[in-house]
Amino acid sequence: MNFNNVTYDRSFGTSAQLPESTLPEIAFAGRSNVGKSSLLNKLVGQKNLARVSQKPGKTATINFFEAGGAYLVDLPGYGYAQVSKTERERWAELIEGYFNQDRNFALVCSLIDVRHPASALDENMVGFLQEAELPFLIVLTKGDKLSKSKCNQQRAAIKRQLQLADDVPMLITSSLKGEGMDELRRTIKSYVD
Repeated sequence: MNFNNVTYDRSFGTSAQLPESTLPEIAFAGRSNVGKSSLLNKLVGQKNLARVSQKPGKTATINFFEAGGAYLVDLPGYGYAQVSKTERERWAELIEGYFNQDRNFALVCSLIDVRHPASALDENMVGFLQEAELPFLIVLTKGDKLSKSKCNQQRAAIKRQLQLADDVPMLITSSLKGEGMDELRRTIKSYVD
């Protein structure tokens, strides 16, 4: 796996369009305003690989990025209210359809904003990942918005809220400052290589 040579592969608007899974997949899931696209761009050292917008909810497709023998998979954000009900239902079908397929899931990165408790939708996602016995880690985003001690307090609170086992990795990251990216790369590689 190579984070320095990541290229856009293709996007899909319905789960029925998804091709057979041929490489390990690292999926990124989270609320629409959690900073998934910014995190992906920082992770691979590219400014415009994943589209970033000031307006949440821009990722409306499942986007595959080839990373030297593995795929980084950017899933649509969940929970964004300012789109039509039909569009929200399509996004839900995409995410559920993706996870209900027989795919080569290497790891799911569940992104949660460190500034707030996990939302009910975050709880549902983590509960699903636990039930499905998929390998996952919690990526706490926007760590630059709080002091280090407050971030650590929030991490402990979210861990308790989600009732996570001690072996579930939880990383605090900042797409703005790059904090936590080296650890995130190492963790992802440990599930792929």
